[in-house]
Amino acid sequence: MYNIVLFGAPGCGKGTQSELLEKKYSLNHISTGEIIRNEIASESPLGLQMKACIERGELAPDSLVVDMIRKYMAEHSDARGTIFDGFPRTTAQAEAFDKLLAEMGESVSLMIYMDVPEEELVKRILLRGKVSGRADDASEDVIRNRIEVYNAQTAVVADYYKAQGKYEAVPSLGTIDEVFDRISAVIDRHI
Repeated sequence: MYNIVLFGAPGCGKGTQSELLEKKYSLNHISTGEIIRNEIASESPLGLQMKACIERGELAPDSLVVDMIRKYMAEHSDARGTIFDGFPRTTAQAEAFDKLLAEMGESVSLMIYMDVPEEELVKRILLRGKVSGRADDASEDVIRNRIEVYNAQTAVVADYYKAQGKYEAVPSLGTIDEVFDRISAVIDRHI
């Protein structure tokens, strides 16, 4: 399997690029954000707990996210590979993910960091909020808090993959197609 971690701050375009990469490379795509939103929509106790975390701009608990990934991987064991969009988000998740993949005889092949300046991220998320109606995309204060939490807790995951020689940064300003071409060039060098 070819496993790609598509990484970057909220609003960098991970979801958009993941969908394009999924089609081009025939890989599965898992978005932890989508899984969490589905739990919230179902109003399960877990979903309500997650909703409260998201509205405060906090990340979902590591153990919960890792268990979701485990279930997904078990259900898609015949895949050519997977694009992990928004996961892992902490070093603890990355370590648990490596252990999980090792149990399956797999590993992370590549981590691609989508590099976008903070002011552009805020602008993109506010615009997305007008379309999506998501409460966490409509407040600039919540957005800036999410970016701050990302910088403090999540950006360090890049160092984890740098140490493994699996990290590539991709400038992610420009059109969707321009960013896609840059990401594809990185993947093509590693496949």
